[in-house]
Amino acid sequence: MFLQLLPITALLTSTFLMLTAGGLAGILLPLRAGMEGWSPTTIGWLGTGYALAFTGGCIVVPRLVRRVGHVRVFAVLLTLLSMSMLLHGLIVDPWAWTVFRALAGFSLAGSYMVIESWLNERVTNSTRGMVFSIYMIVSMIGLLAGQYILPFGNPMTQALFMIGALIYAAALIPTGLSNAQSPRPLTQVSLDLPGLFRKSPAALVGSLLAGIIAGAWNFLSAVYGRDIGLSTFGIATMIATSMIGGAIFQYPIGRMSDFIDRRYVMVVAGIGGVAISLTMILLQPTTPWVIYTLMFAFGTVLFPIYSLNVAHANDFAEPSEFVKVSSGLLIVYGVGSMIGPQIAGRLMDLNGPSGFFVTMAITYAAYGSYAFWRSLRRAAQAPSTRPDFAIRPHDRPQTPETLQLHPLSEAAQGEQQ
Repeated sequence: MFLQLLPITALLTSTFLMLTAGGLAGILLPLRAGMEGWSPTTIGWLGTGYALAFTGGCIVVPRLVRRVGHVRVFAVLLTLLSMSMLLHGLIVDPWAWTVFRALAGFSLAGSYMVIESWLNERVTNSTRGMVFSIYMIVSMIGLLAGQYILPFGNPMTQALFMIGALIYAAALIPTGLSNAQSPRPLTQVSLDLPGLFRKSPAALVGSLLAGIIAGAWNFLSAVYGRDIGLSTFGIATMIATSMIGGAIFQYPIGRMSDFIDRRYVMVVAGIGGVAISLTMILLQPTTPWVIYTLMFAFGTVLFPIYSLNVAHANDFAEPSEFVKVSSGLLIVYGVGSMIGPQIAGRLMDLNGPSGFFVTMAITYAAYGSYAFWRSLRRAAQAPSTRPDFAIRPHDRPQTPETLQLHPLSEAAQGEQQ
């Protein structure tokens, strides 16, 4: 295995550094914004700008790569990421930060796509699953490492912003010095949303709702942690425990859906999300270990639901349509990620920290209810005719290149060759 990983060590190192800086930015920026006295609605615009630009980057960056090549685009994008971090530290203004965060979203989408395209060029169908798994593990470790940089600095100074910019810049070095050949052109997003809705309404609507949940979580969970009195270390731990809960339970929840109607599992996830959200609203816990325990439980239904949507959609698609179907759901999920911070921000303005979990309770209720209604409208396919559930990234956004790298893309890869 070591010999198989050696050629992609530089790419994995760049991934780790990029996700470390991204993990730091993801928790530092909303926390600093809250310390500046900005309202949750205002902070929500940072998330909306990021999600909008990230989704746009998945569409635009492939065209840029065709014009000037992978290496140049990658270098420019990481330079923009470093600049974005520095600009956040220099100009502390909500609307300027929305622009800077959008710049980061666009650049991260492109950077992910370039790295994943390189990885995809170096794998075979026999090693795809191993490489994809290691790539996801490296990504998760990077995010966790970045979050735990926060307690070592003061968010009100420029030092953490400078550290983030330096790490982004360092991410260019391993890949920039690699002798790996430039890969094929990047995957272009292919959209057929009416066709996707006809194939699987539950998956399309579920992906929109999952995006709303993820968007609210990604950009306002740190604000929630601060508002209930957690320290910077406590906020990082709160988010980390939810990620760990999702990592542990995504596979068993997915395997359960291989044997019963996936929509029933979606209903159970919706009920679980409502139950935990109501518990947070009613208890309003302030004791750290109680918060961590509940957040671990919340993570078990926070991260797997998008994977359930994609698995359900692919139950009604041909194996070779995996990338097309998943790309369509990816865009819908991105739209939801733009909406989530706006809803949660406004409810937090009206109801305080509990507004965050009011958003979660309402959205999970809609998610489970719609899945249940769809289960009454169309019979499930027999388990023997469905592809097995496959884990998808739950701790960072996906791109079309992530889908190409995924083990389930083998059929599509075979058609292209």
